[in-house]
Amino acid sequence: MMDDIALFVHIVQQGDLSSAGRYLGLPLATVTRRLQKLEHQLGCRLLNRSARRCVLTQEGEIHYQAYASLVEQFEQTQRRLSEDMTQLRGHLKVLAPTNISHGFFRSMWLGFTRAHSDIQLELIVSNQREDLVNSKADLAIRIGPQPDSQLYQQRLGQIDKIVVAAPAYLAQHGEPKTPSDLKAHRIIGTTLVSRWKLSHAETGAGQEIYPRYNATFNDTGLAKYLVCDGQGVALLPTTEVKPELDSGELVRVLPQWLGEPREIFLIWPSGKLLNARARCLKTYLLDYIQRNLH
Repeated sequence: MMDDIALFVHIVQQGDLSSAGRYLGLPLATVTRRLQKLEHQLGCRLLNRSARRCVLTQEGEIHYQAYASLVEQFEQTQRRLSEDMTQLRGHLKVLAPTNISHGFFRSMWLGFTRAHSDIQLELIVSNQREDLVNSKADLAIRIGPQPDSQLYQQRLGQIDKIVVAAPAYLAQHGEPKTPSDLKAHRIIGTTLVSRWKLSHAETGAGQEIYPRYNATFNDTGLAKYLVCDGQGVALLPTTEVKPELDSGELVRVLPQWLGEPREIFLIWPSGKLLNARARCLKTYLLDYIQRNLH
């Protein structure tokens, strides 16, 4: 009924049915039929119609005065929402884990904001999972699939985990040859992982290790710092330690063995359509991951 009321308002503002039809892109027959339907629903005649003009009846004047400003406000809101959904400018709020944002995704954030300077990115980084709906964020990057059925989620890729140590530590304590040898070493751990599920890259054989941690952190960056300092061995994401591996500050231990991979997901509320800014970041993320994760 609201659509037909808006049609009636436009007929009055355009002066006749034909002009309103051209303005709205509707055939004259459709305009006539919908106006008649509205008059039937309201139980009164709204317009006295002739070949060239329409004149408001007394009841029509009352309805026009009641609805004209509401229709204008509604259509203005629709235009703003349409622009918000299609334009690559304006606010975009994203939630993401701290470590991966400072590490692997750092150049991605820099590249995205440089390429899309009209998008006002609000990036909230935290190792705590902030509620996506209550925070009114457009998107969130998460490690691992999300159990919440009220969220859309798309897998972006995965990050392998490898065992690493500093050359100085291995020179002093020796290098483990099998996963079982890790029991004789100082192990640096994270609170996110209580057991190491290792698999052989070639044979697929699996082995689980329940390490006794000499130090534990809720932050992989801090765990890495201890390993770089020669204080032990750790199982860490490849994205976290790539610069240190490239420089030789760290080396792989048990190079044929991989830890359980970390899957990266992009999530957003299931009842929310992605606007152009969010879709742009989604595409940028996928391209970045395809180019930088092997």
